[in-house]
Amino acid sequence: MKNARRIWLSIHLYLGLSIGAVLVLLGLTGSILVFYLDIDQILNPQMEPTSVPYEMPAQQDILDALQQAHPKRQNSWRIEQPMHTDWPIMARYYTPIESVGKNFAPLMLTVDPISLEVTSSRLWGDYAMTWIYDLHYSLLLNKPGKIAIGIIGLISLISFISGIWLWWPGWAGLNHALKPQLRSGKARFNYDLHVLTGSYGLVFLLILSLTGAALALPDEAAMLVRPFSDLTSAPKIALNHSESVDRITADQAVEIAKNWFPDAELRWVETPGLNNQKAWRIALYQEGEPSRRFPRTQVWIDPISGEILALRDTKQDTGGDVLMHWLHPLHNGEVFGMTGRILVFIAGFLPLILFVTGLIRWLQKRRARRLVTSRHTA
Repeated sequence: MKNARRIWLSIHLYLGLSIGAVLVLLGLTGSILVFYLDIDQILNPQMEPTSVPYEMPAQQDILDALQQAHPKRQNSWRIEQPMHTDWPIMARYYTPIESVGKNFAPLMLTVDPISLEVTSSRLWGDYAMTWIYDLHYSLLLNKPGKIAIGIIGLISLISFISGIWLWWPGWAGLNHALKPQLRSGKARFNYDLHVLTGSYGLVFLLILSLTGAALALPDEAAMLVRPFSDLTSAPKIALNHSESVDRITADQAVEIAKNWFPDAELRWVETPGLNNQKAWRIALYQEGEPSRRFPRTQVWIDPISGEILALRDTKQDTGGDVLMHWLHPLHNGEVFGMTGRILVFIAGFLPLILFVTGLIRWLQKRRARRLVTSRHTA
């Protein structure tokens, strides 16, 4: 038993020393990203709507404003509906020429819902919040960074579980061990803070590490799910239209989608581009979906004929689909509303507390061993 404890103590120690600093970085950046859109608007007040509340303009008027501001950008736009009545309209252009060769760097824009003026136009990664997002998601290393994040997330599970195993007081002593008290004395205070942070925060740490690893390694996560459940793939739609003035408008596309899902909330409108080589893709939120901002209820519509080419109803999802859809909103707390987001924001500070208190305890024990050794050799 002592040998097993010594082995797990070494595992816990060296995992903490090796990946602890990265977990601190991921935790702190994750806390920021819980509210990154709100923070971005605070840092850029010019994006705020000229007056609130406002009546949402027609989708085609928004698209016309985007194309007028960027006439040379002829591919698909993605228009996001505001989450709140005091937010601007947001849009993305995924293929800016400035981002050729980059892994992910769309042009991010905001549009004033009153004047339809473009109030910001920035490349992803060139401003603070998206730089932090990339740091959190891939350590600014693109695909190799994502793989590293996924592996670190999985390794961290061992660190957290080993810590609980080392601390475990048995069922009889559990209530006493979980008393939220910090004893006096530097060593005892530091130890109590370490174990209470780890024990009370264990559920959050496990969920964030597991979902973070799955989001960083989506193909591997899907591979593990498929033996137990089918996963729905996005439809492959190939169109051979040319530029046409007779295509349906954005609002007509939305109306067609809403006819299928009359009670759903419009969230995204993805356009076919001026060459009409893509379908209109309308994303709608249905009650019960884990993410309101990124729902999976979607309708693909032919830009010329208005025919529905494909649709996805999340109420028909498989168990595997549901699991995969919960990963991101569970990771950022969105699935539980503002309460969930606040809890995830707080949980982002747990790795910092654990790393600092764990490092202090290791230094204290090392100092004590050196003192004992010096006394024996004196």
